[in-house]
Amino acid sequence: MATWDLLADLPLRVDAYALEGRQQDVSSAFTRKSTTIHLRGDGEEGLGEDVVYEASDHDAQQAAGPLLELGGDWTLRSFCDHMAGLDLFPTKPPEREVSRRYRTWAFESAALDLALRQAGAPLHAVLGREPRPVTFVVSLRLDEPPTLGPITRRLDRYPSLRFKLDPTSSWTEELIADLVATGAVDSVDMKGMYAGTVVDQPADPVLYRRVAEAFPEAWIEDPKLTAETDALLAEHRHRITWDAPIHSIEDIEALPFPPKMVNVKPSRVGGVKGLLDTYDFCDRQGIRMYGGGQFELGVGRGQIQYLASLFHPDTPNDTSPSGFHAVDPPPGLPTSPLPPAPAAVGFRWS
Repeated sequence: MATWDLLADLPLRVDAYALEGRQQDVSSAFTRKSTTIHLRGDGEEGLGEDVVYEASDHDAQQAAGPLLELGGDWTLRSFCDHMAGLDLFPTKPPEREVSRRYRTWAFESAALDLALRQAGAPLHAVLGREPRPVTFVVSLRLDEPPTLGPITRRLDRYPSLRFKLDPTSSWTEELIADLVATGAVDSVDMKGMYAGTVVDQPADPVLYRRVAEAFPEAWIEDPKLTAETDALLAEHRHRITWDAPIHSIEDIEALPFPPKMVNVKPSRVGGVKGLLDTYDFCDRQGIRMYGGGQFELGVGRGQIQYLASLFHPDTPNDTSPSGFHAVDPPPGLPTSPLPPAPAAVGFRWS
């Protein structure tokens, strides 16, 4: 049985919904906004988080209020089918087309939470899976000019912390040597698959060679493969992973070579069925997975941690507690691995 079939026929009653804005200054030097979806029905409330990146898209949605026609009696399947026919950006087109997937995930994850709460059951019980401790890394982009400071400040407070870092052409050999000496780098995100964003990083052969040789055990995420970079990374293909291109099974099949592991971000896939089908596909193909976040500020972070605990708990999940997003993370945050913390009912991580 496909994993989706275990959830698809859950009954769902929707009476109304509301929107709640959130924001936080995060370590990547921007103010992150998100919107919590409160989906209500039958005396219960389901939550999801819209992680669209552009603040203007959140402002427009929150100013317009709950315009979508969502009320009625559904199954989870029929509700998701209904959502597919709606314009989730009714007052203005999104700044980026991928944002439609992010918003779909917000409403569908809220619907899943609500359906489970109305059924009086937690996600893992319905799926027949046991939550397990979640290994995580902290994703970080160093300031410009880059220094070791953001790493050492975090390690001073959390000595066991592991990192996923964004190398840039401004990284010097000295900085790389200092990073190697920490022994705390599990992944390097080359950001080679982005275009027109603030995190774009060109395919710099000098940087690629330095990083690949300096971190021989680290996963290499999203390199841009040109004739030159493909040749120098050929011997490292077993540790190349992909994130930004992955929205569907078809995207995995279209990669330049079969991957050993991919980053499956629920919000980037964009829907519950598509996500569960992707998990099933990777399991059949023997492709390992890890989870990725989108600077969630609320319930969405716990939801991706919950999914990681069920489908890929032992990989370098980019699902650290939200407190690590802060410019100066406070003391007392949970360390890796996160102990299982599913709520008694619904799709929430306590």
